[in-house]
Amino acid sequence: MSSAVPLAREAVFAAFRKATNQAPEAAAYAPGRVNLIGEHTDYNEGFVLPAAVDRGVALAARRVPGDTFTLHAVDFGDSCAFPRAPLERNPKHSWADYFKGVAWALLKRGINVPACEAAITGDIPRGAGLSSSAAYEVATVLLFQTLGGFELSSLEVAQLAREAENGFVGVACGIMDQMASAFGEQGKALLLDCRSLARETVAIPPGLRIVVVNSGVRHSLASSEYNKRRAECEEGVRIMASSLPGVTALRDVEPEQMARLAPALPPLVRKRCRHVVSENARVGQAVTAMRSGDTTRLKTLMAASHVSLRDDYEVSCPELDILVDLALPLPYCHGARLTGAGFGGSTVNLVEADAVGTFSETIVSGYRQHSGRAAEIHVFEPSAGARVLPTARTM
Repeated sequence: MSSAVPLAREAVFAAFRKATNQAPEAAAYAPGRVNLIGEHTDYNEGFVLPAAVDRGVALAARRVPGDTFTLHAVDFGDSCAFPRAPLERNPKHSWADYFKGVAWALLKRGINVPACEAAITGDIPRGAGLSSSAAYEVATVLLFQTLGGFELSSLEVAQLAREAENGFVGVACGIMDQMASAFGEQGKALLLDCRSLARETVAIPPGLRIVVVNSGVRHSLASSEYNKRRAECEEGVRIMASSLPGVTALRDVEPEQMARLAPALPPLVRKRCRHVVSENARVGQAVTAMRSGDTTRLKTLMAASHVSLRDDYEVSCPELDILVDLALPLPYCHGARLTGAGFGGSTVNLVEADAVGTFSETIVSGYRQHSGRAAEIHVFEPSAGARVLPTARTM
């Protein structure tokens, strides 16, 4: 087990005691994720290949009488209180919206959500495209499950967390992030079919480490650009469905069909759809390459993914392009691309274990020279998924 969990447990317990002078009744932890390939395919019912990472979000709480929740955001040095109803977003405490969203999603299903006082902390770099929001949501579902004494499957946990982000927070994300956080496995990536939610594990090729480079450019998943991409994909499906009966999502379109129907699509919609259709194909090819140890093919596929995200989906930025251009020529780097929603954030790189230090120094130096910015390097181990943390009452 990664050391991130006990560290997060002790940090959140200490924070909770400091804020309340009491011990928590329940606690939960969920990891962030990095996506190796398959970007912006999840909400198009396609395929993705994320891995949970050994950084996450932890919450600790105790039940309180009445109908008021009190939250303490340890990392922000901020607190807020709000009633069980009506649950409303508050721009002054936007960090609480994810917690509120989970409560909202549970209440909508008729599940009783006990009022509580909770503390939240985490060690995922924020704004780096590592899905701290999904980790927060998944951990909150587990926390309420423990406090409320109801049972949910891991799939239901992921689905509720996604519902919170879609329906309350207002981000039209797919389910990849929440599934990766809930179903992560030590040492492995997760091949996920975002339509059926069928999943299987894929081992990281031996001798490689996952290295994430944070560009320092912040992005917002709730930005209008993200939701606009989804609308453009839906428009493409509507047009192509008239020629391809049975097509309900871009997942249903094969690359050769996309090429044939491309002239019928508006230029911008054509580019968006071309990325998603080609990216779905790349996921399957990448899994084959990983399982056969073909790192040369894997590197080619990850590079093609980045070009497609840059040129067709237009979610890259100059800083991410610089990081990828610096990494790809390095012989000990076996894949580099932007990861996450884009519009800033991070790149994911597969680097030979004994060259991680050299890779890091080269990228940091080159990035500063070409962008004037400082890059943050994070080396991750694929991690187990979300879990309830033992407290004095549950040990």
